Parts: sequence; structure tokens; C-alpha cells
Amino acid sequence: MLNEKRVIVAMSGGVDSSVAAALLNLQGYEVIGITMKTWGFMEVGGAPKHESGCCSLDAIFDAKNVADSLGAPHYTVDFTNEFEEYVIKNFISEYLEGKTPNPCVVCNRKIKWEELLHKADSLDAKYVATGHYAIVDYDSDNNRYRLKNSPDSTKDQSYALWGLSQESLSRTLLPLGKYSKTQIREMAASFGLKTANKPDSQEICFIADDNYQRFLQEKVPDKLQKLKKGEMLFNGKKIAEHKGIPFYTIGQRKGLGIALGKPVYVTKIDARNNVVELGEKEDLLKKKLTAEEINYVSVQKLNEGQRVKAKIRYSDKASDALVTNAGEKSFSIIFDQPKSAITPGQSVVVYNDDGYVLAGGIIKQDI
Repeated sequence: MLNEKRVIVAMSGGVDSSVAAALLNLQGYEVIGITMKTWGFMEVGGAPKHESGCCSLDAIFDAKNVADSLGAPHYTVDFTNEFEEYVIKNFISEYLEGKTPNPCVVCNRKIKWEELLHKADSLDAKYVATGHYAIVDYDSDNNRYRLKNSPDSTKDQSYALWGLSQESLSRTLLPLGKYSKTQIREMAASFGLKTANKPDSQEICFIADDNYQRFLQEKVPDKLQKLKKGEMLFNGKKIAEHKGIPFYTIGQRKGLGIALGKPVYVTKIDARNNVVELGEKEDLLKKKLTAEEINYVSVQKLNEGQRVKAKIRYSDKASDALVTNAGEKSFSIIFDQPKSAITPGQSVVVYNDDGYVLAGGIIKQDI
């Protein structure tokens, strides 16, 4: 039996994970802080003048400082091989296929939970904890762990956690779930934590300059060199050649290299035929989608005809929709009102009216 009072806290060096560790310490848990080293600027490029953000030396030192102030042990654990295998390779392969992936979803499931739980096992710890803004509870009627959104809608991170298994949820503590960001910063200050006023990280962690094209060119130059130019269509007619499928995403307006006298957007990427289709803003509006690689979270299944709310990106507002098909490996929904830029490779997450995550999946290519 694992020690139920011992918890591994994933400490990124930011204010959220710092307060998570402090709150658990106050609740009487034996806290062990772990900072996961998942990549380095020398490997992923795009480095600023000095390393910053998670995985940097600054972040590791900040996490250690907070752990020391709590009287908790702190370790830095190298997960770079696992991160490369599960997250970066997936990110690259998805872009090469004309999709737009969400690496945070993969990282949460495979690294921050599955790999960290292996480390917890070795340290005789029952639980892992993070600074995510979401709530985990247990539904005794259905014998199922559930995931619920945070009451702070501006910081809610339940969208990025849809991939967590029942096993992972059963061993998860999310102490920030019921608090707002403002409250967390106030707590950090009252605890005297060094990270109280540290700014939040916004970009994808391993692409510090937010330049996906630069990242792909440096990581897989041989594959990009083999890319074939293809047709760029507007209203079904060729108007230009595109420079390669991976350099475009649904909804993109800038960097298209054309001038039509009005704003145009990427509305479809046909990787099979090497075609990029353009259209006007209203052409981005669609009501239907199908998700694959799904995970049922707070329920065992969805039902055809079920009313739900769904988000198609992290910053999206959950919108009313109807489940039209649901199976073990995929589900389909129709939104009441059209959504802009439904993007293959991104995640769709389905909620009920109470904010519980029912299921999530990867949006399928629209053929």
C-alpha cells in the first residue's frame, strides 16, 4: 500500500505550483517537490538571451527555494527522453500531416501524470499534485472519478486535462481548483513565497519564441526540404502555390503571401492532395465535427441525442451542442450555432451543464 499522506507535487517554479505545494503542506501532507526537466533551449532553439520559463535554471531554482521554505525535499528529474518521444515527435508528425496539435494535452497525460506516477510509485507516494485550475471528485453512484471546471473561467484548465485516465484521476490532487488566480497570488504573498509575483507563461513551453516554422525547420530540415509546393485555391480556383502543408493552419490570415484586396483565411488543408483552400471569414464557420482518440472522463459514454456544451480550443467559450453519434473510439456533435475555425488536430472537450468534463478527443480531418 502506498503512503496516502505522501504527495509528489510537480513544481514548475511558477506561482501556481508553489501555492499548490504550500496548501498541501498546510493540509498535513508530506510534500515532495519535483521539477521535471523535459527539454533544453539548446535542443529546441528559439532561446532568448537567458533561459526563462519552465525547465530553465531560473525555474528550477525558484521551485527549490519554495520547497526549502516549506521544509520539503525537492528533486529535479530528467524526463527529456520521454518528452521527446511522446510530445515533440507527436507535435512534429501532426504538423507534417497538416494538423494543428495541442502538445499540452499530450504532455499532461503522458508526462505530468503517467510518468510522474511511476516516480510516485518509486517514492511510496499515493498522490501527484499540480497547480492546474480544475477540480477532481468522486461519484460514488457511478464508481467514477470526475473532472470539473474551475469557478475562475479565465484560468480554468480542465480543457487540457481531458486525456487523464481513471487511474490517473484517482491519484490526483488539484488544490487550486476552487480558487481564483487573484486569490492564489494573495496566498503566495501571505506565505512569503518567492514566486508570488512571477508572471505566467503563455507560449508553448518548448517553443519560447512562438515560431513554429523555425522550430520545424531546425528539428526536421530534411523532411521540410522534401515538401512539395501545392495549389492554393480561392473559390475553387488556383491563385498561388503554397510552400508546404506544415506551414499553414485553419483560420490563418497572416503570412499567406497573397493580396486579394480583402482579408482571406485558410479554411481547409487537404494534406492528401497537397492543397490549401482559402476563403473569407464566414467560410470558417461550421457546425459539425467528429472527434477520434477519445477519452471518457466523468461518464462511461455519451448518448446520441444528448445535449452538451463543447469547447474547440483552450480560449473558447463552451457552446451548446447535440451529440449525434457516440462510440468507444469516436463521437460526433453538431453545434447550435456555427463555430469559427474548427481545426483538425486540436482537442474538443464536452461538458455538461454543471461543468463536468464528460469526454474529449482529437478533432478529425474534414474530408
